[in-house]
Amino acid sequence: MDRYRLESRSLPQAVRRLESPWTLLVLVCCLAGCTLGPDYRPPPVPLEESWSKERSARLDSGQPVDPLWWEHAFSDPVLDQLVAISLDRNLTLRSAALRVMQAQQQLAIAVGNQYPQLQELAGSVSRTKESGLIIEEYDIGFNLTWELDMWGRFRRQVESASADLGASVADYDGVLVSLVAQVAQTYVAIRTTQARLKVARNNIDLQEESLRIARAKFEAGEVSALDAEQAEALLYNTRATVPSLETTLQQLKNTLAVLLGTPPAAATSLAGMPGAIPVVPAQIAIGMPQDLLRQRPDVRAAERRLAAQGPQIGVAEAELYPAFSIGGSIGSRAMEAGRLFEGESEAWNLFGGFQWNLFNYGRLRSNVRLQDARFQQLLEDYRQAVLQAQADVENAIVAYLKSHEQLESYRRAAAASSRSVALSSAQYTNGLVSFNTVINTLTADAQQQDLLAQAQGAVAANLVQVYRSLGGGWEVRENRSVEQLLPVPVRDEMLDRTGKWKKVLR
Repeated sequence: MDRYRLESRSLPQAVRRLESPWTLLVLVCCLAGCTLGPDYRPPPVPLEESWSKERSARLDSGQPVDPLWWEHAFSDPVLDQLVAISLDRNLTLRSAALRVMQAQQQLAIAVGNQYPQLQELAGSVSRTKESGLIIEEYDIGFNLTWELDMWGRFRRQVESASADLGASVADYDGVLVSLVAQVAQTYVAIRTTQARLKVARNNIDLQEESLRIARAKFEAGEVSALDAEQAEALLYNTRATVPSLETTLQQLKNTLAVLLGTPPAAATSLAGMPGAIPVVPAQIAIGMPQDLLRQRPDVRAAERRLAAQGPQIGVAEAELYPAFSIGGSIGSRAMEAGRLFEGESEAWNLFGGFQWNLFNYGRLRSNVRLQDARFQQLLEDYRQAVLQAQADVENAIVAYLKSHEQLESYRRAAAASSRSVALSSAQYTNGLVSFNTVINTLTADAQQQDLLAQAQGAVAANLVQVYRSLGGGWEVRENRSVEQLLPVPVRDEMLDRTGKWKKVLR
């Protein structure tokens, strides 16, 4: 029987018609394959056929997202090493892996509940005195009770636990994707801050030269002291930006150290020597919107939580019907230990029965409605997750493409600003312009060069956000088993603590 559903109002009448215990046994056997509640099917969700910016030459929607996008997008060995370290040491990722292991054990418990729930070996020894007589009694026995899965309650619980395991794996993938993106974005921020520090120090050199020229012209009597004072004020204002940038740089290194699961003191050596801001490729592969259902971990997690809730409706419906149990016991009781299991000391019994909560005042039906309402809520959450995923990608794509346009404008502005500094300095030296012109060009150049460095970093950071929104990168776990998600030292620690993980972690 693939599916059998018996309405609660018809069951009392069916039970009254039973003519013998054998009829009850036949009914129990017939209904053993029944499963209440709706069978889960992944719901359809609205998806765009293409991205709004897919015609850009910088985007390739015909190719799927590269699982190792950070390696091919930036070709930076330092970044590759940092990502590898974070995947091995990050504590948040380990915590996510342990939540997967917990879900795995919950599934194992749900599977075990389908078999005899009580398997008890019990024994006792007593010595009593009555009416002057001392009586010794020895008792040992084995009891077994099995609640039959008449309405599919235990099978539905297995379905739910299996889907919960899938959701926990998707959550792990989400943490992994987020971790790789955070490491990449922090690394880009470190390189951007280092570039801004370099710009600030270059501007300090230019402004020190301008101050030297202004002082020389003042000592020669060609200009007043005002020029030198203005040059000195500008110089020290620029120098004041250096400590702030150095503070930001160290804080970013500390953030990186936490992501790598290492003490902050190790951050400087892990980040390596100062380097250039990573350069992005001319074109990136982004796949199609339909790929988000498989690619985005948060979307997969939302779908699996929905799948886990569906069977709970069947579990709640099963509570409306009687629970049938069978069982038995075998044992021995004797006045002497040596006479156990001899002759009349042996005893056994078999039994069958049912329990039915008839007068529940609507609580059980309310629970069915409660589980169904939760299912509908999770269905709407899933639809929202898909919708939000598409919006995240569109936002990241437009930010990435517009940052390219912005970078080109800043690059031209910075080049013109550098030329204006050289021209104004030469003209001031020859007495053709006032020092105010030099001050203005130096101030503008400091701002333009700093904006250029920030724009270069923004392009790289926005590319990371594109890949993060697409959900790429979790494939690096390469279908490893649950226990392989944990590093060996953690597995050894768990093995040593209880000794109960040998069949799982070995």
